Amino acid sequence: MAQIIEMPKLSDTMTVGTLVKWLKNEGDVVKSGMMLAEVETDKATMELECFFDGTLLKIFAPAGSQVAIGSALCAVGKPGETVPTPTDAAPAPAAEAKADAPKAAEPAPAPAVPPAAIPVPAPSAPVQDPGHYEGPSDSAGRVKISPLAKKLAKEKGINYSIIKGTGPGDRIVRADILAFEKSGAPKAAPKTAGGTGAAVPTGNAFAKGPIQEERAVPVTTMRGVIAKRLLESKTQIPHFYLDIEVDAEPLLALRQQLNTGLEKEGVKLSVNDFILKASAEALRRVPTVNGSWENTQIRYFAAAHVSFAVAIEDGLITPVVRDAHLKSVFQISAEAKSLGKRAKEKKLAPNEFTGGTFCVSNLGMMGIPRFNAIINPPNAAILAVGTTVAKPVVKNGQVVPGQTLTLTLSCDHRVVDGAVGAQFLGALKQLLEAPALLLV
Repeated sequence: MAQIIEMPKLSDTMTVGTLVKWLKNEGDVVKSGMMLAEVETDKATMELECFFDGTLLKIFAPAGSQVAIGSALCAVGKPGETVPTPTDAAPAPAAEAKADAPKAAEPAPAPAVPPAAIPVPAPSAPVQDPGHYEGPSDSAGRVKISPLAKKLAKEKGINYSIIKGTGPGDRIVRADILAFEKSGAPKAAPKTAGGTGAAVPTGNAFAKGPIQEERAVPVTTMRGVIAKRLLESKTQIPHFYLDIEVDAEPLLALRQQLNTGLEKEGVKLSVNDFILKASAEALRRVPTVNGSWENTQIRYFAAAHVSFAVAIEDGLITPVVRDAHLKSVFQISAEAKSLGKRAKEKKLAPNEFTGGTFCVSNLGMMGIPRFNAIINPPNAAILAVGTTVAKPVVKNGQVVPGQTLTLTLSCDHRVVDGAVGAQFLGALKQLLEAPALLLV
């Protein structure tokens, strides 16, 4: 009897999964341990493992569809075996439904851009000359593109008709869209009736027309979960905020000295690496901040599992550096880089982005001087890190040039009182202004 493989629960908050793509086709021989498909959860893209030997007899859920936990994905059995279609199978792919929407939903022609503003296309393999390639099309003249790739192209404002697909029958797939975007090639507008699609000089410094196409983009599973959790946090947790200004010159000087000395070893420390280490040490010194509200009790943690916010496609995720209080700056740096890279690839395992006891959100690299972050439940606090700012400061009674860093702590007042939050920021300031302490 054929085995039905259902959508598994791949994260603690997952209710549905998006079938990104199938790695096997109907009729393929499969074995236990093989990967059948890629599934996007609310937090990562993970592989679906096969637990049976046999032939992939039937695929119920097409690529691009969203499937509830427990619903049938495919059937594995003996060749020729009859497979009944489960009643909960084969949901309509969300992106495909969008593809069949009225033409009004199709991308509008992009505003004309003066020729001088058009960058030179990078010589990347899958990228075609936007002025000549028509794109793979079917007998009806429509461009052959997967629902997921089409949805992604619309979100990124890419005219997919100029891209050559690498999928079956030259079908454009998700990887082609990402490769096109990575190439830096201009996102040329689709051709208009009677036109060439080329940019028309207007003689104006700035292009005219609408800012962007008016459109409605379906909320992804990840974005939906983020919205729900942050709304609950902001409305149900009594936030208060504390700011402190740190003299960043000692930290920047030490970082530069270490990076210069360790350049041959390939070590490059970031300001955030020191922030993560200093946060872990400050949690040791003021452990009340390392807690969580549990309605009838407050839980205080015996380890500093420090998470950090990483912006990824369609959302945000917080990888966790576990036992950060026991690790050196160098260990934290290496681990954070690895976690951050895999977070952007949506390759984190669930245990790598859950279980944090404190969170750091850093927008300093984007030039934001200070901001207030929303607490990431069940944490009792989150630290917002701004950019270093060159400004006049007073040292030894003299106004001299300096560099400062603003840190903002958002606290859950049910767990952290104002004085405790101030003590934590005081400890953090002391460590960052004497950063050699973090190397001991």
